[in-house]
Amino acid sequence: MSHYILIHGAWEESRIWDDVSPVLLQNGHAVTAVDMPGHGANSQPISDVTLANYVEAVADAIRQLDHKIVLVGHSMAGAVISQVAELIPEKIERLIYVAAFLLEDGGSVLEAMQSDAAGELLPAIVFAEDQSYASVPVEALRRVGFHDVEETVIERILPLMAERQATEPFMAKVVVSDDNFGSVPKTYIRTAIDKVTTPALQDRMIANWNVESVLDLESGHFPAFSVPEKLAELMLPSKCCSKQGIESCSVGTSE
Repeated sequence: MSHYILIHGAWEESRIWDDVSPVLLQNGHAVTAVDMPGHGANSQPISDVTLANYVEAVADAIRQLDHKIVLVGHSMAGAVISQVAELIPEKIERLIYVAAFLLEDGGSVLEAMQSDAAGELLPAIVFAEDQSYASVPVEALRRVGFHDVEETVIERILPLMAERQATEPFMAKVVVSDDNFGSVPKTYIRTAIDKVTTPALQDRMIANWNVESVLDLESGHFPAFSVPEKLAELMLPSKCCSKQGIESCSVGTSE
């Protein structure tokens, strides 16, 4: 049995995993979904939200456990879980990136987005005058993020998406090393019709490190909303823990 710690991305909260967790639980695994500072039940002023306190919040949740965990990050949380692995690699069994930012040492989420010419989210983001927070108009969120999500699901999840997201975590540089972060096994779940972190960007980020398994999912940027059961299945040890190097495993949206 594994213990999965699930970390949400920007503008999100822990409840984004509500349709993913049951599959993991039904397969005998433990699940903890964390609200990072300034998100969901973890209230904190935007001016106080940083990548560093995201990392500390996740690391503190892991330190309370007496066993290794599987750490999963969606989107921006890729930077978070990488930095956590740099801090406490001995506590992490595996890192799983879901359409997430797998950055080089010294890289930032914003720089990765700026390098992605086909990415459609960054041009749609509205930054505050003081650059301290950013918002995504609902129309853009629907068009770029939820283009493959059913309308009934969109109506349910829109209230879970925050209006404002602190920008410091986008701009902060990750500091990761071969000895610590590089020593932790990694799986990347690649979203094939993603308009936020495009497949081209994902491929470049995957090439940054030794990624043990790469699993393809026919999904946009939010597979936890569009294909939650299929996403959960790819997170199970039988799929994500190939010991044969890079493995490509395609899962479509239809049965």
